Amino acid sequence: QAQLRESGGDSVRPGGSLRLSCTLSEYTYSTSCMGWFRQPPGREREGVATVYSDGHLNYRDSVKGRFTIDNAGDTLYLQMDDVRPEDTGIYFCAATPLWSPDDCHKLRPNFKYWGQGTQVTVSA
Repeated sequence: QAQLRESGGDSVRPGGSLRLSCTLSEYTYSTSCMGWFRQPPGREREGVATVYSDGHLNYRDSVKGRFTIDNAGDTLYLQMDDVRPEDTGIYFCAATPLWSPDDCHKLRPNFKYWGQGTQVTVSA
């Protein structure tokens, strides 16, 4: 079965940058949608960014222009620039096959495979 592992989480000051990585046991051709989700403290998990198998990129409104998702085959990256305290949370990578473009575009959390999470803390 597919296995995912996140890394790169750290504490960072507002305005700084961070790059998260997710190692995938399945390559991009075997998945329909890959993405990043996060769970802020005391809140439910929310979508951050996804990429569909056709290359279409999707971002949460609050991270547009600051975050970039990059599908590099066996590794999924999330480049985080100009971070804010509201970006604090546990970040999860996810992947799933046999999905629809609309589900991926709308950052729906119906993924089959999930990583264990990596902590990102943004504070002064």
